[in-house]
Amino acid sequence: MSARPEVVIVGAGPAGIRAAQTLVAAGIRPIVLDENARWGGQIYRQPPADAGFARSKQTLYGFEAAKADAVHTTMAALLPQIDYRPDTLVWACDPADPSADAVNASQGASRGQRLHTMHAGREIAVPFTHLLIASGATDRVLPVPGWTLPGVYTLGGAQVALKAQGCAIGERVVFAGTGPLLYLVAYQYVKAGANVVAVLDTSEFAAQVKATPRLLNQPGTLAKGLYYVGWLRARGVRIEHGVTLNGIDGTAGVRAVRWQRDGREHTLGCTALGLGFGLRPETQLADLAGCRFVFDDLNQCWLPARDAAGRSSQAGIYLAGDGAGIAGADAAEMAGRRVALAMLEDLGIAAPSLPGAPDALTLERRLASIRRFRVGIEQAFALPADPSAQWPDDMLVCRCEEIDARTLRECVRHDGVTEINRLKALTRVGMGRCQGRMCGEAACHLLAEATGQTLSQVGRLRAQAPIKPIPIAPMLFDENVAAIPEEARDE
Repeated sequence: MSARPEVVIVGAGPAGIRAAQTLVAAGIRPIVLDENARWGGQIYRQPPADAGFARSKQTLYGFEAAKADAVHTTMAALLPQIDYRPDTLVWACDPADPSADAVNASQGASRGQRLHTMHAGREIAVPFTHLLIASGATDRVLPVPGWTLPGVYTLGGAQVALKAQGCAIGERVVFAGTGPLLYLVAYQYVKAGANVVAVLDTSEFAAQVKATPRLLNQPGTLAKGLYYVGWLRARGVRIEHGVTLNGIDGTAGVRAVRWQRDGREHTLGCTALGLGFGLRPETQLADLAGCRFVFDDLNQCWLPARDAAGRSSQAGIYLAGDGAGIAGADAAEMAGRRVALAMLEDLGIAAPSLPGAPDALTLERRLASIRRFRVGIEQAFALPADPSAQWPDDMLVCRCEEIDARTLRECVRHDGVTEINRLKALTRVGMGRCQGRMCGEAACHLLAEATGQTLSQVGRLRAQAPIKPIPIAPMLFDENVAAIPEEARDE
């Protein structure tokens, strides 16, 4: 193309870093926007440079230490050749303007598109012609009575405390929910010296055994998972399968967790609880960018549509990593390189030669194998069936807006609501600081159960700018205020 491309990568985890590496090798200097202070993403999160404590990569990342070091080292070498912007929050994206002068759809997005970012208290607009969204994932949260007590954390939050702050979330910790992350975080905590008293898995052990043939698509990953379980048991950590979480007890903080199995309720004392039901892709930015969404039965959520190479439905906008569909860190690295190759192809630039880097077809074959493995993971760690059916009316579903289950159910009964955005408009569920990250899925489950619909039928909670909280003062007085999208100014 005649004009120089303006390439922006959102996210400096495994996908974003491998994409940047491939683009730099082809002569492109991308802007890399990172919400964190240091690169690595969540899976390879680094402690702050001034953390005041030192822990080796082997201690922080265990079996993944060599991979973490490779990703960190790659990014460090790229810094002179990219425009890296840490501590930068992307909070909005101007959608493509079909009336504007645009390059050919096969070459990129409309010139004039831009991201809106916040750094050091200032709003900065970042224009782009080509955008790679590698936004990663967040915890999938399904509430239980007492989940708003101090001392209840998501599994990801518990990881952040350990990796970035060098501390445990409590003196007696229970991890509950389901998914591979449940066992990984428990392993990391015990290995760091924390007192983990139990792992309460809502999935049945029989389901995990039944999923083994598909899990053998990634035998190394399966072996690590089995090792974590055996290692925890050998150190006296109680592991229970097929449990139903009945509630978390306490007043000023967590005192105990109640759970049920085979019709019998048990109470286990603890001072902190790590809670999570797998991961959920962060798709808000793709939504604001105008990408088309489809319901994905495997991930049980709406995902931006993309082709095998990572191209979205919007010309010049690409997707990679867990933000496009949960597949793990290894897949994120592969997808980052694959999508960079697709971007270069669209730009008419020859693919660079990187020592040991696989070609596009090899990457797609490997990613397909990981997808088959992911089918096994979802079978082994399925979400609880109809999780909202047992939620009491007085339990908070949306903690930001203090909306309880009764309010949502009454809205369904009295107003005939069947669609999630209508429920949001009438009750304010999902309108708070988290923008539905914590409560959105729970509200969808409740609506589906109350109306007899599937998750896909209740619809998708649409994103709005700002997708994360930002201070209002800089927006009022910054010279770029005119660039703020109209819908954001109206909120």
